[in-house]
Amino acid sequence: MALMHLTVIPLGTGSTSVGEYVADIQKALQKSGFNYELTDMGTIIEGSTEDLLKLAGQLAEKPFSKGVNRVVTQISLDDRRDKKVAIGAKKASVAARLQEMKGE
Repeated sequence: MALMHLTVIPLGTGSTSVGEYVADIQKALQKSGFNYELTDMGTIIEGSTEDLLKLAGQLAEKPFSKGVNRVVTQISLDDRRDKKVAIGAKKASVAARLQEMKGE
């Protein structure tokens, strides 16, 4: 299981706002069956590396279907094989460590 951080940036839209494109991608994610979380700077998605990369390609196509001529797609993958990873697990681990450090 892997986590992917995905940011799709449409360029040349004539506006500084990209919310319309983000909403279109989120709508596609809702239908995809993947577990995901929208953040202020992108979307985190759980799945196998192969499935995530395929999904990233599909989602990066979305702005083109709305007439955009250029899209920058940023992908970060965390593919951990020694244990199951899930959205929120890293934040929970850091929170637990901070709690332990309060006594120091």
